[in-house]
Amino acid sequence: MAKPLILVSNDDGITSRGIRKLVNVVKELGEVVVVAPDSPQSGMGHAITVGDTLRLKKSDIFEGIEAYECSGTPADCVKLAKHYAFKNRQIDLIVSGVNHGSNSSISVLYSGTMSAAIEGAIEGLPAIGFSLCDYDPEANMDHIDEYIKKVTEEALKNGIPKGVALNVNFPTKQQGPIKGIKVCRQANANWEEEFDERKDPYGRSYFWMVGNFVNHDKGEDNDEWALANNYVSIVPCEFDLTAHHAISQLNEAWEI
Repeated sequence: MAKPLILVSNDDGITSRGIRKLVNVVKELGEVVVVAPDSPQSGMGHAITVGDTLRLKKSDIFEGIEAYECSGTPADCVKLAKHYAFKNRQIDLIVSGVNHGSNSSISVLYSGTMSAAIEGAIEGLPAIGFSLCDYDPEANMDHIDEYIKKVTEEALKNGIPKGVALNVNFPTKQQGPIKGIKVCRQANANWEEEFDERKDPYGRSYFWMVGNFVNHDKGEDNDEWALANNYVSIVPCEFDLTAHHAISQLNEAWEI
């Protein structure tokens, strides 16, 4: 029986420790191929390249693993993998990450890691984005192997609902042993930004974005609660952004 074909991508770039961790874990579960950005693409959201060239180059960075580095965004990587590099092969699962930093709550909208997974869902492929809530590029990831493996195995065995990508976040090693896994909703939280105006050596203004993450959610069924209480959070995400509950309200209020 043929091994499942697992596409690995990310947004931190093909040389990151997080993607090496992911490759090392999932290569035990299937045939792994890597298509990842050739440089960091954090915070790119679901950007795609439309006004510039795209380049795809073979890489030998992972011993014994077929890999390519792409000049584009994470979403570009998935598109090129499906429609060019592996157009004659069936991709069974897409996994993205492991991201260095949280992609819980509202951060999912800005995440390049999750854009690769959601692009997979758009293409009708099961997909998972993995993130560790530690922004240190040298963060300890020893505690997440078994959970990457478990979630990936379940996805390969039992599938993921069509049009859905899983947003998986891990608590940090410093928080102690992980208690388990919670399938939950996205928390009601957001970033409250400020822009610090500074001057370059020529006296011209430039801006640096700063701010704080504010959690407005008091529930115990969301990803922020799960992570704060040392659980792995899994939030099922979809690309349909329609506010379905608002359709009838708008029709009534606007007399359309």
